[in-house]
Amino acid sequence: MKKLGVVITDGVGFRNFIMSNFITEASNQFETIFIYSGLPKTAFDALPENVEIKELTVFKEGKTTWFFRKWKEVGHLQKFRNFYGMKDNLISGYPKSNSARAILVKIIYLITRFVHSSRSILGIEKLQFLTFANNKVTQEYIELLKNDSPSHVFFTHQRPPYLAPFLSATIQLKIPVSSFIFSWDNLTSKGRMLGTFDYFLVWSQLMKEELMSFYPNVIEQNIKVVGTPQFEPYVMPEYESEKKLFLDKFKLDINTKIICFSCADASIGANDPLVIRTIAQAIRDKSIEMPVQLLVRTSPAEGPERFGTVKNDFPEIIWNYPKWILTRENHAESWSQRIPSREDIQDLRAILENVDLSINMCSTMSLDFMLFDKPVINAVFGNLKNGLYNDQRFLQYGHLKKVISSGAVSVANNESELIQQINLALKKPNDKSTQRKAMVDLQISEPLLGTSKRIATTLANLDE
Repeated sequence: MKKLGVVITDGVGFRNFIMSNFITEASNQFETIFIYSGLPKTAFDALPENVEIKELTVFKEGKTTWFFRKWKEVGHLQKFRNFYGMKDNLISGYPKSNSARAILVKIIYLITRFVHSSRSILGIEKLQFLTFANNKVTQEYIELLKNDSPSHVFFTHQRPPYLAPFLSATIQLKIPVSSFIFSWDNLTSKGRMLGTFDYFLVWSQLMKEELMSFYPNVIEQNIKVVGTPQFEPYVMPEYESEKKLFLDKFKLDINTKIICFSCADASIGANDPLVIRTIAQAIRDKSIEMPVQLLVRTSPAEGPERFGTVKNDFPEIIWNYPKWILTRENHAESWSQRIPSREDIQDLRAILENVDLSINMCSTMSLDFMLFDKPVINAVFGNLKNGLYNDQRFLQYGHLKKVISSGAVSVANNESELIQQINLALKKPNDKSTQRKAMVDLQISEPLLGTSKRIATTLANLDE
């Protein structure tokens, strides 16, 4: 049997690959599993006997490494600037100041505007990797991998740049390496991957086609469609809970419809308090034509502070603050060190099962609720004219255009549209059921049941 290295970068990777069945299934397929973790060992509970956790020393990017990495990422965005999401990130990333670093970025933008072929991007990546080839952290990674001798290394996220030296170490040692495409929007709107992998595991046939389009050097046979463990807890018995326990916990009325608003993090969810206020006021004014109660789930990436005013103004709102545990203080990226509790996954699953309507700002949570065939409204109130944060631009992103054009969700561009859409969805919750199921099939090509076993088996057979 073989040895598998699994690279866990942050709390979301922990949720997807530790709190699903993946480690259990992989431990049946491999003699030994090494978890190369960006989280402290104390974050991990009991694991199978053949699993070892290795904390990775954090690589701090030097100026030269940053320069070539930035060049590679901007070059990728320039190459695909005809895709709205790529162009939007390209525009938003252009510096507004004239600091030394900002001037360097502006020079990169100028050069890559004209030079952004796949060959040039790969050439810059080689220069990036050369800058840390002799770094003491890279050498530490090489020694670690030499001692462990994994037969395959699996990255659970394809983008974090601080993992580039670890990828470089696997390449230098000629260890086969694969990556999981982390999220549904990563290929169509984000910058370049952290490096070049031998194999890729993807959610769907759609994602496979996107990968071949944006990374033409990837060999088609080396892309495996496996689904995603992100949603597997929704079919795992340990995360089930009774409806009565859910209602009692959040003090919800069994005879009243429930609307759930899922917040984005502050970086893109600036309009969330306004949308929450709009829903709560409509409930008070009885603009919503049947009795409803509002449950708000905040983002796991932040605390509840920015909602203080709306909470005080509408004490009837019920709040779910995700129970994610901070595993390490004083970290440069503290959000990455937060991991979900088992209770929080149970809470989320209970919300998905028992609420009547989901409202969010173009979040992946739309898919979560579609998996339970619940109606979804994407509330986007901001544009370039009304002075609000311009969240309507996200509707032009490739992955969201597919969702909108499918009819699987409703879109509310302002307060009156939102109230109208709420009333319609509550009256006719099954209207878009066929479209929702079709969208789930498009985005997640494989059944949720057995996802972890499918991934583990695929990894075990990759190099044969």
